[in-house]
Amino acid sequence: MSVLRRSHTSSSSPSSSSPKSSWIHLRSLLIVASSPLPDRGSLRSPWSRRKRKHALTRQQWNNLFMPDGKLRDGGVKFLKKVRRAGIDPSIRAEVWPFLLAVYDLKSSKAERNAIRVQKRKEYEKLRRRCWRLLNHGNDDEIEFNEIIETSYSDSPSLIQRCDSTCSEEVFSARESFSDEQRSPCNGTMEQVYEETPASSLVIMEGDDKSGITHVDASVDDSDSSDSESTDEEPASILMLSSTGCSEADPKLSEIDSVMGETNRSDPKAEDFATWQRIIRLDAVRANAEWIYYSSVQAGVSEDEAFKFANAVGLKDFDHLEPCQVYHASRLVAVLEAYALYDPEIGYCQGMSDLLSPILAVMEDDHEAFWCFVGFMKKARHNFRLDEVGIKRQLNIVSKIIKSKDSHLYRHLEKLQAEDCFFMYRMVVVMFRRELTFEQTLCLWEVMWADQAAIRARIGNSVWARIRLRAPPTDDLLLYAIAASVLQRRKLIIEKYSSMDEILRECNSMAGQLDVWKLLDDAHHLVVTLHDKIE
Repeated sequence: MSVLRRSHTSSSSPSSSSPKSSWIHLRSLLIVASSPLPDRGSLRSPWSRRKRKHALTRQQWNNLFMPDGKLRDGGVKFLKKVRRAGIDPSIRAEVWPFLLAVYDLKSSKAERNAIRVQKRKEYEKLRRRCWRLLNHGNDDEIEFNEIIETSYSDSPSLIQRCDSTCSEEVFSARESFSDEQRSPCNGTMEQVYEETPASSLVIMEGDDKSGITHVDASVDDSDSSDSESTDEEPASILMLSSTGCSEADPKLSEIDSVMGETNRSDPKAEDFATWQRIIRLDAVRANAEWIYYSSVQAGVSEDEAFKFANAVGLKDFDHLEPCQVYHASRLVAVLEAYALYDPEIGYCQGMSDLLSPILAVMEDDHEAFWCFVGFMKKARHNFRLDEVGIKRQLNIVSKIIKSKDSHLYRHLEKLQAEDCFFMYRMVVVMFRRELTFEQTLCLWEVMWADQAAIRARIGNSVWARIRLRAPPTDDLLLYAIAASVLQRRKLIIEKYSSMDEILRECNSMAGQLDVWKLLDDAHHLVVTLHDKIE
């Protein structure tokens, strides 16, 4: 499969081959031998075979909470357990909101219930706006501009906002939520018993440093709630509560037009129309790997699937099974809402790969949406038009390889591949296409645990007992990517004489990687290099 890359950067890619004479000369100088990682002695990683534990179980998860619903010790033990062995699939839907900052690690049960109601209503408002943009025809540009102007004229961040108007918002949402619970679509939604003053809500951990300039979904449209109801939006547009893994076509020729101008602070209606079109193209290309892991969604009826597909304007799905149609419809609903929430990024190919596993785990769309928002706080930089985020990450991978294996790095230099562009896809979709579905979730959970520790400001002295002197890092994924290349150093040096050949090797890794061995090697790189890599 071709590497994910926007076509407008193709002219800047390095040469993919090296003169034959240079390659022969290089091979004659190098003594190629396998280079196993040095003995760690007592510095054994949490993912080594002797130290690895079982995944976090339901009983262990329940025992982590105090009577008021707060995690014991601020969540330190929780993060330690997750990063060592991952999470049992049966409780992922409950645990992920903590890892992805939907809930603060120090929040109580009452606070989380109030946040859940508030977040649900905010998501529903985004979906109403998407529905109107989809159905207003020639009024699209007027409607879109009204949405953007209204949103940007109010509070700058719904994540940090917690003003006096929240109480009314939460109360209204709770009434709506209670009514919706009684409908067949929402029989599995958790009942909210406690009421909590909005002033006491803990929405997010730490400071919001993602750089997102987003639409404030908590701000009402110019119409009243009564007038909103007269739009006759289908209930399914708001509640795609489900009963994935997206394989978007990397050769999609229209990908450049998705992003429009570099400055997304003032997006246009045609931008959103383009996002809508490409989201639908990517959604129907989703593969069915997730079905085995989500029996509830896999059993959805044809009528229900087609109902939701029509609600979000999904077409050309005759070749799909009902469960795939349903999954594609959920992809459309959540990705459209995110495009309005974060118009600077909007939608770009690869985002569906990141969302699909979340939808497979989270049965309610509003919960999946906010988990995706938390995920994208780190990942959104992968989808910037200027590719600054991608270039920074590939530069870090290059530094890791250079510091760890100078012979391999010099070989890459000979091939003009030292910029590590052959790992572009791994960075963009975070190993989603190189690992199996379950392995992807395990890697992401460990990565999220590191990021949660940083957000919660868990100090190195505390983390030392968890990490064995390796501090939490936002860049664990990059160390894992470097480790996957270092594991193949001998093959790369001996047999590959062009970047295209290395690229094919990286693309052929799918299904051949041991995620825990990968994390074990990544741990060693973090221990030895984290203070040398900026």
